[in-house]
Order: sequence, then structure tokens, then C-alpha cells
Amino acid sequence: MPIRASTVVLGLFVLFVLGIGGCGVGRYNSLAKGKASVEAGWAEIDNQYKARADLVPNLVETVKGVAEFEKKTLTDITEARNVARQQPSALPTDPQQLEAYMKAQQGLSGALTRFFAVAEAYPTLKATDSFRDLQSQLEGRENRLAVARRDYIDAIKAYESARTTFPGNIVAGMFHFEKVPQPTITPEERNVPKVDFGSDKK
Repeated sequence: MPIRASTVVLGLFVLFVLGIGGCGVGRYNSLAKGKASVEAGWAEIDNQYKARADLVPNLVETVKGVAEFEKKTLTDITEARNVARQQPSALPTDPQQLEAYMKAQQGLSGALTRFFAVAEAYPTLKATDSFRDLQSQLEGRENRLAVARRDYIDAIKAYESARTTFPGNIVAGMFHFEKVPQPTITPEERNVPKVDFGSDKK
């Protein structure tokens, strides 16, 4: 019995719909995984920034007993730490919110740089085990921050590529996968704080 043309057309249409649907599901899953990677990357950045800020009270306590240590330096680093610590942990979806967050973290970075520049004038302070241990911890945090920032930027690039290319852009529009603002890391943020005074170098 010959197959009717209408049956063939219907069959082809069903295959087309299934193909489009399967492609759409695949793109949706790709976008969902990409967004999850971005959120995880941001959570790691926020965790590392907050862990860095948590070192500040110990730094302040370590130098409180040092005679004539600049009180303004201690005040500045404490205030910068408080501002940085008060930033919301949620993934910023607004460029201004991200800018405010990064500005607060860069403010603490600058305060840490000035703190260690002042501490450089106190050899006895630099020689104490507690201060050297804090230097090492801070340096480790800065290294982990650099890795976290790189991974986060890579995650955003992958997510944005999936979100803006066809047919991902259609799926993204249908299911409200919004653009995620990318942080701008200043040269100062990449390089501070410098905690190696070279006291052990001969």
C-alpha cells in the first residue's frame, strides 16, 4: 500500500520538531551548566576575598604593640577591611553592583600595600614569627585569588559564548539566561599586596 505524501510530510515535520526540541534541550542544559560554573566561580572569588579580609584583624593585633606604628595606617586598613567585608556575596548581575564590589576589594588591596610599606620600617616587627606567618598566609590568599579570578573570567567567557550564539541566543531569551558582567581587574589589584620584604635574602 503506497504511503501518502501527507504522511511523509507529517513524519518529516515530527522529525524536524524532535530535532529542534532535542537541540533546544541540549542548549538549555549547556546554558544551565555554564551559569552554574559562573556562580561557583564567583562563590570562590568571594570566599577568597573574605578570607583575606579575615586576616586583617590579626595583622592589626600583631602591630599594636609596636611603638610609634602609624595609627592612621591601622585605621585605614581596618576601615577598608570593614567596607570589603560588608559587600554582598551573591553573584552580581548588575555592572554597578560588580563595580562597587571590586572597588571595595581594591580599596583593601591598596590599604594592605600601604600597611606593609609602613611595616617595612620596623625590622623587629618583620622578624617576629607571627608577622611572618601572616605574610605567608596573605601571599597564599593572593595567589588563590589570582587563580579564582582567572577561572571566573574563563567561566563567564564560556557562558557568554553559549548564550550569544545560535541557537543558544534563542534559548537564552526564552528562559531568561541574562548576561553576567565581567570584572575589570586593575594592574594594582593583580600585583598587591607585596609582602615579600626579602629579609632572608643575602
